This record gives sequence, C-alpha cells and structure tokens, in this order.
Amino acid sequence: MTSITIRNIGDDVKQRLRVRAAEHGRSMEAEAREILRRSMAEEVPPRDLAAAIRARIAPLGGIELELPAREAMRKTTRLPRGRR
Repeated sequence: MTSITIRNIGDDVKQRLRVRAAEHGRSMEAEAREILRRSMAEEVPPRDLAAAIRARIAPLGGIELELPAREAMRKTTRLPRGRR
C-alpha cells in the first residue's frame, strides 16, 4: 500500500471530515480513504465534447437539427503572377 500526505487543508474542511468520520464510526484517515475510494469508483465522464453533449441529450430522447441548404462554391479570384 502507498501513503500520501495532503497539506494545506482548510480548518473548515478538516472539521467537516472529523464530524463525517465520527458519524460513520471511522477515523479521519479511514473516512478520507472511503471518500477517495468512492469518488474513484464513479463513472468517468466522456472526454470529448461531442460525447459529453450526446450523454446529456440522450435521456431527453435526442434532438433533431435542421441543416441549412448549402450554397454553391464561389469562384476564386486569380491574382496576377510575378509580384511578390
């Protein structure tokens, strides 16, 4: 097993951890381990924007977007050669 040290925790956070640990009948260290274990066990959110949007919209039944009609490509302008 590995150990870590967490520094610069605010007094309010430490107090809340102490109370939470007491409510669960654990030490502060055991409570912190349980919090970390549970948070790491949660499903990892999608990493790309498209997947994140799909995940949010899917429960609503999806969405249909109207795509605008495409216009013909414009002709390109030819620049005179020889000048740089």
